[in-house]
Amino acid sequence: MDIILVCAILIFILFYNKTVDGKKFLIDNEKYFQALREEDYDFLLYAKYGEEAEPDLLFRKRITTALIFGFIFLIIFLNEISLINIVLALIVMFGVFKFPYLQLKQYYKAHLHEIDIMLPYYLKSLEILIQHYTVPVAIGKSIDDAPEIFKPGLRQIVERVNSGDSSIDPYMEFSNTYPVRDSMRMMRLLYRLGIGSQENKQERLMMFSRTVSNLQNKAREIKYKERLGHMESQTMIMLVVTGVAVMLIILVSMMGMFNV
Repeated sequence: MDIILVCAILIFILFYNKTVDGKKFLIDNEKYFQALREEDYDFLLYAKYGEEAEPDLLFRKRITTALIFGFIFLIIFLNEISLINIVLALIVMFGVFKFPYLQLKQYYKAHLHEIDIMLPYYLKSLEILIQHYTVPVAIGKSIDDAPEIFKPGLRQIVERVNSGDSSIDPYMEFSNTYPVRDSMRMMRLLYRLGIGSQENKQERLMMFSRTVSNLQNKAREIKYKERLGHMESQTMIMLVVTGVAVMLIILVSMMGMFNV
């Protein structure tokens, strides 16, 4: 126990005096840690916390917390260092590292349809602006009223287009960052709407409008079916509970009659 306390104090002093710079260690080895970063991590953060989320900072905190827990585990078993304890420490570190991500996944699953339906409604409002402006300008003007989750990605589209990128890449990057339902198809349509002659714009806009409306209707149908299914399951539970209660009452009554 004394050895563990001494090691803990020593490690604290090293970090406090910045003899060991934890931040520098993370920055120097960031390219290795980035291999552990989940593809949908940024999207899940924006889905839960909105534009104010800081994915890079939060990812470093995950790494730091996992390393601290791993070191604590090794210090506790310092007198019994073995391959098994090292493996267990790695498992602890991996579990601590993954836990925040799993929480984000759980939140996304719980709010899946609410998040998915945000894109069609946003694009419907964007459609009005596109009638008067080019697509990049319309996107720029729509950012303030856009859902918080999409604001960073929309700003990135505008920045890349304004810097001279006229390819579909900025739109595809958005769909990869925000893999909500039909995002890739809608970004392709949005890109096509921004290219070509002005004469064909109205025709492409009508097609874009129809597609967005269809997505909205599909989202409403899914939501309605889910509500209906939930109501049916609740009704079934009530019927089962009522049936069991009636059976118990009948059984108690029959037992009372036999006792008499």
